[in-house]
Amino acid sequence: MFMIETHLYGKLRRFSEQKSPVKESVIFLEVFEGDSIQCIVSRLDIPLTELSSSIFLNGEYSSLNRSVKDGDRLGLFSDNMILAYRQYFKKVDE
Repeated sequence: MFMIETHLYGKLRRFSEQKSPVKESVIFLEVFEGDSIQCIVSRLDIPLTELSSSIFLNGEYSSLNRSVKDGDRLGLFSDNMILAYRQYFKKVDE
């Protein structure tokens, strides 16, 4: 097992202990080698219907299928926070 840092934005903040919009909502999560972002979203009990396509792993626009590694930083945005990022950058799947 290893650790990743997961940042929650918008209404997804309610899935962390820090719900204040003026503070960081960060969850340090132990994960298994080969876990995908979708696995992590599921483990946090975040409904896929509330998740936007704005998912970032280490600053790269990413798909739910992408695997995480030790020390990764994951950013998850709620469905009411759609970003224009996907219009300019290719989504990373691997």
